Amino acid sequence: MKLNDKQINRLIRLIFDELKGQNMVSFKEDENKVKARATDIVKQNMRDEEAIDAKVNSMMDDLERQHGGEFQRYKMFPMLKKKIAQEEGFIL
Repeated sequence: MKLNDKQINRLIRLIFDELKGQNMVSFKEDENKVKARATDIVKQNMRDEEAIDAKVNSMMDDLERQHGGEFQRYKMFPMLKKKIAQEEGFIL
């Protein structure tokens, strides 16, 4: 899923507000530092997923060249993505 910076910040804020509201979390560091770190983690996760998508698209291009018209990208993409993510230890 593609999120812009504003959406990521809102998501982090909502998660933190919910956790604080239920007294499930307390911060040893400044809350803004923790939010910034959480934002960095989400952005890195999105970059990692984009790299997996690029790898899967490259594999599908190769498969499509080999198998021609009988290849169905929309069916293969989720299967290949799941397999590559699992091999790389990435949780979708």
